[in-house]
Amino acid sequence: MNRKRIRDIRNEELIEATIVAVHNHGYSVVTMADIAREAGASAASINYYFGSKEGLMEATMRHLLRKLRTAMIRGYKTSHSPTDRLYAVMDANFSDQLFTVEQCSIWMQFWANAPYSPHLARLHRLNRARVRSHFRAELRHLLPAEGVETARQALQNYMDGAWLQAALSDQPLDPVAARAAARRVVDLVLS
Repeated sequence: MNRKRIRDIRNEELIEATIVAVHNHGYSVVTMADIAREAGASAASINYYFGSKEGLMEATMRHLLRKLRTAMIRGYKTSHSPTDRLYAVMDANFSDQLFTVEQCSIWMQFWANAPYSPHLARLHRLNRARVRSHFRAELRHLLPAEGVETARQALQNYMDGAWLQAALSDQPLDPVAARAAARRVVDLVLS
């Protein structure tokens, strides 16, 4: 069994505090002091681990992308058809570990700020390309060629819209209901 280093544990705590602080204050105005207060740490310790606010924000986004990747791999392991794999993509994006108000909020705020940060812009491009690729790969087996891109856009836009609504929610989210709704959207797009 691999034991976590103290530094890794502290990094995770700071990242989780960042998610909450950005949700509460907003990406553009949250300060290292706000994040430090949320984490019960000092701004100097955050600088020590991440170098800067941008470094912390990039680490937080990478953390969320790893959660998404883990959920995708888990879903793909049990998928046996193109439709199952489309469901797996949707399920991953609405996984219990990812689909919370705070995480949807920070995700949306990061992507809104990505054009102004080269590091976040790169992560955004990679994530969008990955999602596009997953959808296209499966849709090619299920739809005529001329319908693949429209279906891909519909599915991706649905996910983005659902996440935006979730980020603005004042109620806890229901990932189980969100996954069921996402699967119904896949079925509608394929019909």
